Amino acid sequence: EQGLPFVGRAGQLLTQMIDNTAAKEGIPIQRADVYICNVVKCRPPENRTPEPDEMEICGEFLFRQLQAIRPKAICALGATASRALLARKEGVTKMRGNWYKWRDIPVMVTYHPSYLLRPYNQNAKREAWEDLKKVLHYVYD
Repeated sequence: EQGLPFVGRAGQLLTQMIDNTAAKEGIPIQRADVYICNVVKCRPPENRTPEPDEMEICGEFLFRQLQAIRPKAICALGATASRALLARKEGVTKMRGNWYKWRDIPVMVTYHPSYLLRPYNQNAKREAWEDLKKVLHYVYD
């Protein structure tokens, strides 16, 4: 499954978050119904955070993808995604839980699933589930 976004433990957590939140909220969606993509199309060496020039090079492709699928909303997972879409300097902790715009599409920023897997992030986990709930309700209500 290499080359696909969000596989491994972070992907399993993301699937749980989408499926469980949707089920609890009575929203008929599963992860398979959600379009998931990465900011960069090539994995940086040793899975490091993409450099600004790498994000810029891949950014045009990402923007074309988003324009083609015209999502009702975007959930930006983590700092890399939020910076690529919104070009803001604030971190995820400050931005999360609020709506922003990319072009005319609403964007919710929240924590990346790999961050939520760290043992000391229980509050962040709860906040991310709340953020996802807002996105699902926005799209399906």
